[in-house]
Amino acid sequence: MSLQLRPILGRAARASGCLLNAGRPLATSIHGVSPSQRFPPLGYPPRASPVASNSTIQKPLPRHDLKKTQRFREFDLDGKVFVVTGGGRGLGLAMAEALVEAGGQVHCIDRTNDPDPDFLEAQKRANPEFGGSLHYHRMDVRDREAVESTMQEIARKKNRLDGLIAAAGINRVGDAMECTEKDIDDLMTINYHGVFFTATAAAKQMRETKSDGSIMLVASISGLVANKGMTSAIYNSSKASVIQLTRNLAMEWGKDKTGCGNVRVNCLCPGHISTPMVEKVLQETPESENIWEEANMLGRLARPEEFRGVALFLLSPASSYMTGAALVMDGGHTAW
Repeated sequence: MSLQLRPILGRAARASGCLLNAGRPLATSIHGVSPSQRFPPLGYPPRASPVASNSTIQKPLPRHDLKKTQRFREFDLDGKVFVVTGGGRGLGLAMAEALVEAGGQVHCIDRTNDPDPDFLEAQKRANPEFGGSLHYHRMDVRDREAVESTMQEIARKKNRLDGLIAAAGINRVGDAMECTEKDIDDLMTINYHGVFFTATAAAKQMRETKSDGSIMLVASISGLVANKGMTSAIYNSSKASVIQLTRNLAMEWGKDKTGCGNVRVNCLCPGHISTPMVEKVLQETPESENIWEEANMLGRLARPEEFRGVALFLLSPASSYMTGAALVMDGGHTAW
């Protein structure tokens, strides 16, 4: 038995004879425009639409000079301003460096009075030819008033704020039945309250300066699964709250009524990384390293510099249609 395939067309199309012209290329048959007209390359204005003969002829907008275009211009952060909390060392600093190399003016925030030696080394590595710069500010993310004023100060310098990485966080390992109220407060005030204060302060400045911004909250795979090898119910639940916060802020801020100051919010869920915070955990529970490595498809912990690319992706126009997402980067740890 043979099947006869017939085109599926609406009644209106059949009645008006709106069949595709066999003599015309398929790409130009839909709505009378080619894919390049409907979806112009990034960085170029759309081509002028066809106009009726009795209308005033409109000339197409001039295309950019091809000699001035850049490779991977979606990742160009030239002149843009960013804030990275927890940017004094470790993961936050590694991601901040990536933004600097892409041309961003990056302001790192941490609690210590003086920058960590790792930060000073990163400043020395910053190549001025890339157009970016790296700055340090002392601030405690638990102090909402300080967060608001610092964010405002940074945004006013260039009358813009284009992105935020909220990477400040702490951990404490211990049996849940032995955790005190202070233990809970210490972790939640930094890992949740601090993230909330930072994100809202940044979004306010993005709206006030009419900057379409991108916010990346650093969560963890510990917010997705019970983290085998690390007994830390408070930390894990604090990161789960960051993931849910991401979705809700993305819903609230995605579309501004004025059309300017639209804010995208995503979160990063990294696996186990060799950072000062993780090293402290391993000092308390050295057996965790073997457990994590055996549970990882790549058989190892991550390095902070392996997250440079994802930071650049989420903070640049390359991720312009991405919001409310939890991006997992864990060496396959949660994919079993």
